[in-house]
Amino acid sequence: MPPRAPLEMPEQDLDAIYADPKAPPAQPGENVTLWRCVVFIPAIFATIGFIWIMWDWLGDAGLTLIEATLLGLMSFNVFWLCLTVTTVTLGLGSLTQALKRPGHPRPLKVALLMPIYNEVPWYVLGNARSMLEELRARGGPHDFAMFILSDTRDDAIAEAEQDSIRALQATLSPGLKIYYRRRAENTDRKVGNITDWVQNWGADWPAMLVLDADSLMSGRAIGRLTDALAQDPGAGLIQSCPQLIGANTVFSRMQQFANGVYGTALAEGLARWTGQEGNYWGHNAIIRTEAFAASAGLPHLRSFTGRDQLIMSHDFVEAGLLRRAGWGVRVLPRIRGSYEETPPTLIDHIQRDRRWCQGNLQHLRLLSTRGLRTASRFHMFHGAMSYLASPIWFALLVMWALMGQGGDKSVLTYFRPDNPLMPTWPEMTEARHVLIIALMYSLLLAPKLLGILVVPLTRSRFAEYGGTWRFALSFLSELALSVAYAPILMVQQMIAVFRTVFGLQSGWSPQQREGGRYGLGTLVICHALETVSGVLLVAGMAAGVVSLWLLPIAVSLLLAVPLSALSGVSLKGLVSKWMGTKELWREPPITQAARHYRAELKLALEGKASSQQAAE
Repeated sequence: MPPRAPLEMPEQDLDAIYADPKAPPAQPGENVTLWRCVVFIPAIFATIGFIWIMWDWLGDAGLTLIEATLLGLMSFNVFWLCLTVTTVTLGLGSLTQALKRPGHPRPLKVALLMPIYNEVPWYVLGNARSMLEELRARGGPHDFAMFILSDTRDDAIAEAEQDSIRALQATLSPGLKIYYRRRAENTDRKVGNITDWVQNWGADWPAMLVLDADSLMSGRAIGRLTDALAQDPGAGLIQSCPQLIGANTVFSRMQQFANGVYGTALAEGLARWTGQEGNYWGHNAIIRTEAFAASAGLPHLRSFTGRDQLIMSHDFVEAGLLRRAGWGVRVLPRIRGSYEETPPTLIDHIQRDRRWCQGNLQHLRLLSTRGLRTASRFHMFHGAMSYLASPIWFALLVMWALMGQGGDKSVLTYFRPDNPLMPTWPEMTEARHVLIIALMYSLLLAPKLLGILVVPLTRSRFAEYGGTWRFALSFLSELALSVAYAPILMVQQMIAVFRTVFGLQSGWSPQQREGGRYGLGTLVICHALETVSGVLLVAGMAAGVVSLWLLPIAVSLLLAVPLSALSGVSLKGLVSKWMGTKELWREPPITQAARHYRAELKLALEGKASSQQAAE
């Protein structure tokens, strides 16, 4: 490591308003108020219209408790779905406008921080070298250095890390700098890792670009983020929108295609209406070090049992604290070349999602933090609602199943008999069932259908996705798979919520990035609730008391085990580019270089291990 350069990073008081005296006025976002009206007002009016129609159908004789509950749950979900549609629509309109050309930024000294925890050393350091080498080849006014910040607990992996660093330093091009530090204790996990670096070396580095262990960024992407921070003195943090790469299984490829095609317009719309009050996703973002140190030191929370708790999904909170102090937080979705990886199987995704659920639900306790901007509170609330929506959807599914075909076929009719809380649902005819379910499916599919327009609007061509017919096949495949996996993910997120609420989800274990194939016993145990729910729905349909319009959901839940097994099937041979994005059809130079350097470093480590064995 270089000589120490301490920088104070005090814990923030969440009960007191704080403004950083060094924060200059943030540049106002262009027409942010207008764009927020464009996004929120249509979503609100659409929800009001939905409530009015449903009230007319259900409330001729006044709403019962069950009817009111059903209406409330449905309206809540309709609003969030409409908000996604309006955000995507705004993003599509924004993509038609050209970006302003940047000027000549002043030179900036940037530390590339890569926190790691029990990772495969040659993989991480191969990525690190590819980024440094590309920055050197690109040139420019800025000065970069890479810091590998290890929290590894396994001594054997730590030894391999240090061997990898030595091998890498011996082969780096002249002038490139890479440093390594392993903490004796991994206090406060990633939050403590970054804080330790800031407090000990942050004063020498005006900016830090935080990476994840699976992050990969092109020299151009890093340069553009650095230019943006250098040109905006009021910006405290600028976030890129990482694209998914490295997907070689059915489930991960589905995620990669959706991220690469549909995510573009959503990110663009979000960036437009959030303006200077954007969000932080924990990595692939550049941060003004002094602003972060002064404004974003995280305290511990006090649990209901009186114990200290770490703020787990720290990134949303750090963005909110930076904005509270007066610093701008921006999202730049048009920066290409910012990459990350995704879990390869459904079970690996579920395991990661449970950790994220725990952190996002914790944000509900932080909504009362004094001085937070409304947009920052919304980001935290939205993150929590993305998980709480699943129990709501499940409750709707149960109620819809109980309503059956309408009229006397409703299961609820059997429980009436003179109970005014148990309606016979005579108003809910089969045609109205169809209309409501069609509306829900339309709102779910609209962002995907709109997302197709991203291809021409971003000056891409369908040929970059393998041609028009291959793109169409990929689109239909992703659509079918997302419909199949959505009910399973709904149930699993509901389980994650209850695990968090009842304290069954403890800790924050490291992500299993390589995943694996799981045996039948593991699959059955993991998806027991989905399978039982599917069996009950199908049995209800056979008895004529559950609406047949729930058949797609029932089949998905019933087939949860085989679908989970399908998720980990490797894509090789003729299907190797199925659901391929542009990066798969035409591999970027940075991913080619990373693959080369990873293989080179792995070979060097294996050679050293062989030599040691021969000597013994």
